[in-house]
Amino acid sequence: MRALIVDDEARVRKAVRLLVDWDVHGIDEIMEAGSGNEAMELIRESKPGLVIMDMMMASGHGMELMEWISEFAGSIKFIVVSGHNDFDFVRNTVRHGGIDYILKPIDAEAINAAVHKAVTEWREEERERIDMQRQNIQLNEFKPVYGEKLLSSLIDDQNAAEASIRRLRNEGAVPMEADTVQLALLQLDASDALLIQRFGNDSELMHFAIINICNEFLAKERSGIAFKYWGAPWEIIILAWEPACDIQKLISRINEGLLHTLQRRMHFGIGPAGRLPHSLPAQYAEAKSALARRNLLRSDAYVHSLGAGSEDPADRHGQFTFSSVREEWKMAVLSGNDGQISAAAQKWTGELGRIGTVTPEQLQHWTSAAMQFRTQLLRETLGDASGNALTVLEQSDRQNQPPFPGSYAFTLFAWRDWSYGLMTELARMINERQAKDKRTIDDIVKYVEQRYMDDLSLLDIASTFFVSREYISRKFKQEFGINFSDYLATYRIGKAKQLMHNPHLKIAQVAEMVGFRDVKYFSKVFKKQEGMTPKDYRSKLEI
Repeated sequence: MRALIVDDEARVRKAVRLLVDWDVHGIDEIMEAGSGNEAMELIRESKPGLVIMDMMMASGHGMELMEWISEFAGSIKFIVVSGHNDFDFVRNTVRHGGIDYILKPIDAEAINAAVHKAVTEWREEERERIDMQRQNIQLNEFKPVYGEKLLSSLIDDQNAAEASIRRLRNEGAVPMEADTVQLALLQLDASDALLIQRFGNDSELMHFAIINICNEFLAKERSGIAFKYWGAPWEIIILAWEPACDIQKLISRINEGLLHTLQRRMHFGIGPAGRLPHSLPAQYAEAKSALARRNLLRSDAYVHSLGAGSEDPADRHGQFTFSSVREEWKMAVLSGNDGQISAAAQKWTGELGRIGTVTPEQLQHWTSAAMQFRTQLLRETLGDASGNALTVLEQSDRQNQPPFPGSYAFTLFAWRDWSYGLMTELARMINERQAKDKRTIDDIVKYVEQRYMDDLSLLDIASTFFVSREYISRKFKQEFGINFSDYLATYRIGKAKQLMHNPHLKIAQVAEMVGFRDVKYFSKVFKKQEGMTPKDYRSKLEI
């Protein structure tokens, strides 16, 4: 440890050198300065732990030196030796953190007692500084990826939990004596574009900054550690192991730090305290559930827990699920009417607002149910073509993404607009595909009318129009109430009936002219359709 004696009189500096038992105090280097200004230069260069100084000096007043040490070298301990018994000097010495104020002539016992006290305090604070520095290195710099992986494995891999906790204790990340723990889960808002942009759209950098802010508070109280959880991309976990730690108050202080630094408060879910390491999976599951069930309509709550006797939001929502509006959404979409679609979108968000509780969990269920509804309605209305239609809609989803269920900036209006957009696009797609189907069937009908006398097959027509045989069969059934083969036979028989008005055409000729290569088969089909043979039909015409 170094000491600096500051006095403009050389004899006083010499007296101090002789009176202090430096070796006993563990001080192995003594420097001297003849003025306050000279002392400041030496302090900058050599960084002594103790300064013994005069108050009245010709160059650089002792008061100025005290103020400078207090502001720029706060870890230094100083003792004032003065010939002036001035109350203001004593008061300022105490105010700036001085150890003692000793009057000249200097008493050996008094100055050694003051040096002992100063050295003891400096060494204690130095140990704390070293411990704090070591802990900061462990928390912020100790093999980050390795540390995150080990900490995450305490939740994800119970088979390796004991081995992981031993390694973490050996690394100093978890105190040896820590045997109980409480988990807090911070879910970042993946939709907070403004915050992410502040970090150059680098989510890793954002995670690092938020974890550091959390660890500043945890390291200060040596109460826990924060880390990026490998099990989910937007989650940070805090483990608090200090038994006396009030995690609610701790998170409130962290949130104030986040607000001060990032202008954001964030949502935390907490689980009940338990034993390290095996209680952590259950704590994590409960903390995550608490976040999923938080009421998004409440903007004043940031710490969430399930707690004994807490209300399950599902109880308040009762039977109001997507099935409650499914039929109304279906009718609105099939109508293609903008007013009906808008009313359907407004109804469900209005009902949620009326109930008074909206949770991320419920919105996630609604989103999944709405997407299933879209797929099912496409299949009902478009059949085989639904796959391609769904692919197109999924591509357009990029412009109409559902709001993030856990968004910190929750608004029912955003969900209303999303559902309106979903139904509007679905209605447009169904209408366009059905119109296209109608044109395709009309073209197939024209093709049949022009080539009915040829050897037409369902496979040939499907290949010509680049559709499946099943598609043609289904669409003919929907459009005409009969399948394709029956439609073709009916059309051919109709043409045959017209030709049979010509008495010069034999029945075999008529059959071949309308596409029947076998006159017996023609007669069979004709009788089935008209209730009489072609011969009887012609006889009836001649009467």
